[in-house]
Amino acid sequence: MQADGTRFCRFCGGQQPNEQLIAALRREAEAIRFQLQQLQAQQMQAQQMRQMGYNNQQQQQRRW
Repeated sequence: MQADGTRFCRFCGGQQPNEQLIAALRREAEAIRFQLQQLQAQQMQAQQMRQMGYNNQQQQQRRW
């Protein structure tokens, strides 16, 4: 006997994951997406800092 709400893939007939697993996977995906956004922000900030350092070097060289 199957539990109510059990779903099966219409292509392969395999049982699909339950709602708890789907929710856990969504939470994990959101955490990964958040980490990626943080990493991208850090990389952009580092690039801006490098660019500022380069610009400062150029300005200092012009003074001499």
